[in-house]
Amino acid sequence: MRVDFEAVLWRWDARPGLWTFVTVPEELSDEILDRTAGYTHGFGSVRVEATIGGTTWRTSIFPGDSGYWLPIKRKVREAEGLVLDGNARVSLVLVDL
Repeated sequence: MRVDFEAVLWRWDARPGLWTFVTVPEELSDEILDRTAGYTHGFGSVRVEATIGGTTWRTSIFPGDSGYWLPIKRKVREAEGLVLDGNARVSLVLVDL
């Protein structure tokens, strides 16, 4: 399964210096939840291959308040010129299903 979306880059208040995310839209998150029933990992995470611009990496998405959260590594932010509160165009492919 592949999903494409645009989302705003934000920092987690509990650890603002460490974790930066985008939130997968709720409708897409619901679809991912339906598709991954029984295939989740620790904390309900789902393994994905993420792409922003020309950068692709493997990571996990985690259930959050209003959809899954995708962590965005510093290396990706710098390579793609992403800034807090700016938009990112994201493509996710679910892996290990």
